[in-house]
Amino acid sequence: MARRYDTNDATDRITGLREAASAVRRGELVVLPTDTVYGIGADAFTSEAVADLLEAKGRGRNMPTPVLIGSPNTLHGLVTDFSEMAWELVDAFWPGALTLVAKHQPSLQWDLGDTRGTVAIRMPLHPVAIELLTEVGPMAVSSANLTGHQAPEDCDAAQEMLGDSVSVYLDGGPTPGNVPSSIVDVTGKVPVLLRAGALSAEELRKVVPDLEVAN
Repeated sequence: MARRYDTNDATDRITGLREAASAVRRGELVVLPTDTVYGIGADAFTSEAVADLLEAKGRGRNMPTPVLIGSPNTLHGLVTDFSEMAWELVDAFWPGALTLVAKHQPSLQWDLGDTRGTVAIRMPLHPVAIELLTEVGPMAVSSANLTGHQAPEDCDAAQEMLGDSVSVYLDGGPTPGNVPSSIVDVTGKVPVLLRAGALSAEELRKVVPDLEVAN
């Protein structure tokens, strides 16, 4: 039976975050608010939990799960060949609605799907998400919807779709908006905008003028 906690209530928030952290450590799924939409998350290093996440969404391994982190410093242990321009994007837009596709450390023991040696990584601008990520470390997080359905902007919509496949729901109220994060590939010499979302190419070019846009 899924448990749900109102993170706008001080007592519920403490209990909910504790229960969510425990669930993640047990390899279970949780739903959490972010600065874009609600996400369904699992411990990034527990392969079975990530597989459960993909199954709960009805999503294949060909669409790997992004990773959310609670601090830019966490990048040092997760990515390699991270360019100066990539760090400039981090400094300018994190925490926030910018996902970076980078080469992950080859030594990492995780299975996020068919990633081809890369990881899509982000630090969200949401206090509940950051508190949970700081407590449990990197989480595989995807939008909390069934594949083909609209990404949820409130906890009700997420719970209606995902039900008891999730152990703990953290209800932070409506999210600020349903515009997804922008995705920039930083695996090459020049950053490439793969998806324009909350951040436009023009905004990104103020920091990295050489940014290219994928066709």
